[in-house]
Amino acid sequence: MKKIGLVGGTGPESTLMYYKELNTRIDQLTGGKAMPDLAIESVDFRKAWAYVSNGEKDNLADYLSEKVSCLKSTGCEVISLTAGTMHLVINEIEKKTGVSLVSIPKAVADEAASKGYTKVGLLGTIFTMEQDYMKKDLIDAGIEVCIPGKEDRELVAKRIFEELELGIVKEETLKEFQDLIVKMQNEQGIQAVILGCTELPLLLNEKNSPLPILDSVEIHIRKLIELAV
Repeated sequence: MKKIGLVGGTGPESTLMYYKELNTRIDQLTGGKAMPDLAIESVDFRKAWAYVSNGEKDNLADYLSEKVSCLKSTGCEVISLTAGTMHLVINEIEKKTGVSLVSIPKAVADEAASKGYTKVGLLGTIFTMEQDYMKKDLIDAGIEVCIPGKEDRELVAKRIFEELELGIVKEETLKEFQDLIVKMQNEQGIQAVILGCTELPLLLNEKNSPLPILDSVEIHIRKLIELAV
């Protein structure tokens, strides 16, 4: 089994999901005979987001590259970032470190294509919804990507940062997101919705979503296990 390396901490809640699910699933997959050899380099969440918010891509890439290099030096062979937004600088990290990272956007695009979707909605941070790093692989696969209007994007981002990143899940927030998904279905014709922020699965799942979801955490974890075991 290959050693897994995670750049975590952005945010802590999703990192916990990765750690728990990788251990549980690999234990089950091996019939209780093995647990993953796994290392986590946890970043300073506030520092990383300050770089993102201030448009300091070079500083962000340098900071995350240090973490990836640390994982590589401990023998990790399957390495990934655990936050969709941090993929903003994935190409720069790969160039700096020489490490081919297991990409969330690529895994999600492959899953969407395998399900035959041609138009999907994307929810996440402002950066994930407005910039191209989460959309490119989907577009390359012939899938149209729709995002909410400006006010709705701001609402989604606010709920992520002020609630979900802190592990706070509110029933009224779930209702807001359910209504938004229905709105996007009616106005934009989306067939499914991508949970492009790794904290969104704390709120939305297949049971409570009005449309099928593409859970970036679930899809990414499956890909990591596929490559490691």
